[in-house]
Amino acid sequence: MKLKYIVVMAIISMLTYGFTNKKRAENNNNQPEQMNIIKDSLLRHVVLFKFKDDTSKEDIKKVEDAFNALPSKIKQITGYEWGTNNSPEGLDKGFTHCFFLTFKSEADRAIYLPHPDHKAFGDVLGPHLDDVLVLDYWTK
Repeated sequence: MKLKYIVVMAIISMLTYGFTNKKRAENNNNQPEQMNIIKDSLLRHVVLFKFKDDTSKEDIKKVEDAFNALPSKIKQITGYEWGTNNSPEGLDKGFTHCFFLTFKSEADRAIYLPHPDHKAFGDVLGPHLDDVLVLDYWTK
């Protein structure tokens, strides 16, 4: 059920994003608006996963391998790192994996999100995902 909710929210976000950009272009004398690029700044895409309790180590490894393959398949990813939680604070709320992607622009991220390889990764992840948290920000 949570996966269906996540998929629905992702679709709504993509549709809203497209509608908003169209309206901005219309409000700008029909001149297409450039997707944001902030000079000397990078767009970070942070993804945290919480796996279902019954997910095997082997299945988690498959998810890790599938995510690790994305930078070689999607050229818009300009930076990538990942790791598992080792914080002693106990504030992780069950999230164990962090994947940290870098894009040069919002346009690059917009290519990544619906990319067929990203969607294929979602098929590998979906059966094992309990929760996900995604934050994007421009570096300062």
